[in-house]
Amino acid sequence: MTRLMLRAFLGPFAVTLPVALFILDMQFLWVYADDLMGKGLDLWVVFKLMMFASARLVNLALPLAILVASIMALGNLAERSELTAMKAAGMSFARILRPLIFCMVLLCSAALWFSNTGWPAANIKFRALLYSVTKQKPALNIREGVFYNGIDGFSIRVATKHPDGTLDDVLIHDHRDPEGKRVMVVQAQHGRMEELEGDLVLELRDGVSYEEHQETLSRTKERVYPHIQSSFSKQVLRIPLHSLDFSMANEDLFRRSYERMDLKELAHVSDSLGKGITREKDELVNYGVRNVEWMNDTTGWFRGSAATPQASPRSPWLSATAPVTRGRLFNKAKELSRNQTRSIDNTIANMEGKKLRQNRHDIEWHRKYILALSCMVLFFVGSSLGAVVGRGGLGLPTLLALCVFILFYVLSMLGEQMVKSGTLTPVSGMWLSTLLLTPLAVWLFWSTLRERSWMSRWGS
Repeated sequence: MTRLMLRAFLGPFAVTLPVALFILDMQFLWVYADDLMGKGLDLWVVFKLMMFASARLVNLALPLAILVASIMALGNLAERSELTAMKAAGMSFARILRPLIFCMVLLCSAALWFSNTGWPAANIKFRALLYSVTKQKPALNIREGVFYNGIDGFSIRVATKHPDGTLDDVLIHDHRDPEGKRVMVVQAQHGRMEELEGDLVLELRDGVSYEEHQETLSRTKERVYPHIQSSFSKQVLRIPLHSLDFSMANEDLFRRSYERMDLKELAHVSDSLGKGITREKDELVNYGVRNVEWMNDTTGWFRGSAATPQASPRSPWLSATAPVTRGRLFNKAKELSRNQTRSIDNTIANMEGKKLRQNRHDIEWHRKYILALSCMVLFFVGSSLGAVVGRGGLGLPTLLALCVFILFYVLSMLGEQMVKSGTLTPVSGMWLSTLLLTPLAVWLFWSTLRERSWMSRWGS
């Protein structure tokens, strides 16, 4: 029986997980299509980018695959009356699911391990590779009548390109000198272009070259030589294409992001940010108390109740001060007040920024545990829906399961956005979807365990 249950679940799971990842990868390609097209990337680079993107999408694909696989496993057993035979043999629904529950414990443990180790590593490599791809210059594609500036130090224009590879009216502007002291222009009536050993080889015919050279004699004097003009019947120009080669960015530049940290690092950074916020809050309160006490003790400007202070110059020193001097002191006090207000505003803004960073680290910390628990919750939802499949087939239970997953996804995104905006705490926001679906999973499993035919009207 154990082998039967595992075979019934692992088979659909092995199919649905790659399919779910493929569908999500297509969405990724749709978003980043403009950054990938026309770059002349190797297939290996594109393959690695897709693999790292798939690893980042496991948090969506894995719960969906488990949900669908559990429905198909129990649904197929119910359609073949094997589930009925097991119950007739005296097995409860919990006993039937025992092998799958043990398998789910292993899968959830693997999901937690992956989210803590594999996920951060995949995020680092994905961000570094994506950054390298987006910074990659387009592949060599010289169009007719348009200056091509994709090669560092050169601008190339071709009036006409023939199918046999020949060119008409070729204009090349060589400005590789960073100081602009030497500029060369080559114009040819005909030519041929090919890529050879990583270089662009141009065979030009019937043309003229112009070269202008400028020499610096001193800080204030320069000597400009007359431009040199020379005609040629044939000239071969070799232009290096190293600027078009793909170069990988340094992965260390992307290691400090919260998406690239494990549980221990996330907890450490969140705790440090929390202590910093508390310390700045205490300093802000103490700063306000000290300033109020100083103003009351020295000038006597604040009199009356604490709720409605009244400004009255009762200080003997202030009363004896000349009106002009008193006005200057008053303007100086207003300036100091404005400076203190700006300082307080800056401190509050800094605290809010730290709080936002802390929330993002807390979001990522909770996400790792949510992946494992959500898989278990959706498994019980899918297995309970699959167990009630009747002669009507898998249609309705599968539809209900997909609705459950959409609800789970929407609630997850909503909770995360509310945490980022500060509306909910990281605990309540990130666990919103799981906590709301857990009672549904418990009720479905309990109903199936008690053999309550709550879907009999649709199943027959």
